[in-house]
This record gives sequence, structure tokens and C-alpha cells, in this order.
Amino acid sequence: MEVFLIRVLQFMLAISLLVLLHEGGHFFFSKLFGVRVEKFYLFFDWKFSLFKFKPKNSDTEYGIGWIPLGGYCKIAGMIDESFDTEQMKQPVQNYEFRAKPSWQRLLIMIGGVLVNFLLALFIYAQILFWWGDTYIPVKDMTLGMKFNQEAKSYGFRDGDILVGTDTKAFKDFSADLYRDISEAHRVDIIRDGKPMSITLPGDLNLLGMLKADPAFVRPLMPAQIDSVLPDTPAAKIGLKKGDKIVSLNGAPVDSYNEFVDQLGRRQDLLATATTAADSLKARTVVIVYQHANSQGLTANSQTDTTEVVLTPELKLGFTIKALADIYKPTTVEYGFLESIPAGIKYGWHVLTSYVDDMKYVFSAEGAKSLGGFGAIGSLFPPMWDWYMFWKMTAFLSIILAFMNILPIPALDGGHVLFLLYEMITRRKPSENFMIKAEYVGFGILILLMVVANLNDILRWLGYM
Repeated sequence: MEVFLIRVLQFMLAISLLVLLHEGGHFFFSKLFGVRVEKFYLFFDWKFSLFKFKPKNSDTEYGIGWIPLGGYCKIAGMIDESFDTEQMKQPVQNYEFRAKPSWQRLLIMIGGVLVNFLLALFIYAQILFWWGDTYIPVKDMTLGMKFNQEAKSYGFRDGDILVGTDTKAFKDFSADLYRDISEAHRVDIIRDGKPMSITLPGDLNLLGMLKADPAFVRPLMPAQIDSVLPDTPAAKIGLKKGDKIVSLNGAPVDSYNEFVDQLGRRQDLLATATTAADSLKARTVVIVYQHANSQGLTANSQTDTTEVVLTPELKLGFTIKALADIYKPTTVEYGFLESIPAGIKYGWHVLTSYVDDMKYVFSAEGAKSLGGFGAIGSLFPPMWDWYMFWKMTAFLSIILAFMNILPIPALDGGHVLFLLYEMITRRKPSENFMIKAEYVGFGILILLMVVANLNDILRWLGYM
């Protein structure tokens, strides 16, 4: 419950900040051009609001709504999500949005997106300034990688050390590494101490690589115990720090990755169990492990074989060393002035990668990958971490900027599209058309929201 609350708090704080600044962008340009802003709200206030106030001699009511799905800035003389059609029937006033020249209306509409994008770049720059860029170079992962069957069909082998592609060297193990491999025609590796190259088609399905189970590629982690959790099967059979898992049910275990994969296969047996006896059988495994002595593991270390019943979640109850404990991380530090171009470069890379990945949304698997509030909230760490909080906030700011500029009515991009049409043709779309377009766009947004959050529910229930 505590983890859930921490994630919810981080998510709500990040979204509130982004929404306020996004709407603040619209507000700034509206005030700059003399357009009246009637309401400025965090969250939606359908029927009633949690809090509101209107300063003396101000035209704007500020408040907090009760529906935490964003926020809005109600601009006089504009057809927006408030669907205030009565105002549009009145004579045009010089303080209204519709009375202003198209270039001013365009700036008002892109103000929110502009603020979100600049905010993301600023946050990334500050992250680099305060924390630097810490990562483990892939070429330094001397134990190599663990590959799935698809990867092996292209020529990869467990233990291969990844170096780079025909266009660039690999930096760290992240989604970028998957992206680079998916687009590569050649991947350079080191196998058994010798440089080699593997030829690839250059158009691997990135989404399929990321969603594969087991994954296309993972850092190879030794199946050596770092700590044993109390009151677990591992503790009951006497496993200790330094011991190494050798085999599971007669199948050799060459890494912790393989150990997890083999346990995962037993999940299918557990899922089909209909009786307590079937469940117990699925959870019962035979483990062979080596004992570590004062010198650690040696060639003549004692080997034990034991039968053990796993937890209902198919856990043995031990942890292994983290990647940062096996390899020494590299940290690149930035001065204040250096962090600005570096932050801009990083933010631009995040945006272009996100835009490039959008093509997968239009596939069946991509639609299933859509996530709602639950999926977004789960991206935040289970413990309060300011580094990760700001990194996720910057990423969400990039997403918010991109999604809002899409040419969908009811989004900023839809209004921008109609304004560009007006500027090119010198003809303004009719108010009746704009109202209908707003309804259609709002319907599309509601549908996308329902699908995304339904996916979250289905994943939580185990159907996806």
C-alpha cells in the first residue's frame, strides 16, 4: 500500500505541475495579446469545484476541479472543451479570441505545447547539471549478454559482448540499444575474446523485441546468491551468500537469467493446476547448487542437491548483485553552461525516439501496449527518488507536448490545423463546423482513454 501511495503522489505531483505550466502557456499568450481568460483550472470542475477564487478587478476565476484528468484555460470567444456555444452567439468583443488576428491565435494555441517542450529541455539540462550522466558502458559488460531464441536465430550467442552497430557504438543497456539493433544491418560483438560481426536485416520489429518473453537481449547475470530473504524456501534449505545455482530439475543453469526463464516455464503448469496437489507439484523443484567457502566458489566446491517447494509466486527467496555492483558505472559530469546544449540534445533524442515509436501504435500489438493512468504511474519508482521523479516528469512533458500537437480536434493541434487552414485559404471554418469537430475530437479522446485504461485493467487481471 505504501508503494502504491508513493507512486500516486509522484504521478499526481508531476501531472499537476505539467498541466499548470501547459495551461499557463495558453494563459501567457492570451494575456499578452489582450484576450480575456475566464477560467484557469487544475483538473475539471464539472458541476462543482473543490476550490475557486476570483481576485478583485480580475476577469479570471482560478480553481481546482474534482476530476483529475488534466485542466483547462477557458478563453473568451473560443470553441473549446467547455462547449460554451451561447457565448459564440453574442456580438464579437475586442477582448475575445475570435477577434484577434490568426497569427496571435496561433501563438495562443501552441503556447501550452511550447512551454511543455521547453520545460522538458530545462529539466533534462538540470538533471545533467546536478546528477551528471551515470551509466554502465555496454562494452564493459564482460560477462556478455543473454539472448532469446529469435536473437540466436540471427547468430547471437549467450556471452557475446555487444560493441556497436554499423552506424554507432552502443552506450548503455536501454531501449536505445534495442532500437539500434532493430535498425542495424551489422552488429559488432566480441566472442571468446575475438571481434566478430553479425549481419541483420535492418528492420527488426522493435515492439516485438521489447515485449518478447524472455527478452531479445539482457545483460547476463550470474546465478550467484548475494542475500537470502528470511522465512523463504531458500532460507529453509540453507542457501547462503556466495552459493551458486547449478541446475533446476535436471536442466543446467548458466545464469540467473536462465534460472528465471525456467521458473517462468513452470508458471504455465501452475496456471493449469486444478487441485492443491497439482499446484504443489508445479511448485516443487529439484535444485543443484554449489557451496561457497571462505575462498568463494572453486572448482572443487561442494555441490548439494535438494528438493524445495517454491512460494505461490514461484519464488525461491534470494537476491543477486545489481548490475552496478558487478560493473563500475561511468559518470559524465556537466558544468552549468555545458548542461544546456547537452540537455537540449538529450530531450530532442527522447522526442524523436518517441515519435518514431508511434508507428507501432497502429498495429494490433501496439494497441495492446497502450497504457492509461496505471501504466504511467507504475513508471515512477516505488521509493521517493528526486532524480527519477524529475526524469519521469521531463519524459511526461515531452509526451504531453507531442500528444497535444497532434491534429485531433479538441487538442491544441486540432485548433492549430484549422488556424493554418484559415491562414492559407483566408477562410475561417464556420462555428457550426468547429463545434461539431470539437465533439468528434472529444469523443476520440474519450475512446482512447477508455482503451488505454481498459488495457491497464486487463493487464492487472492477467489477461494481457
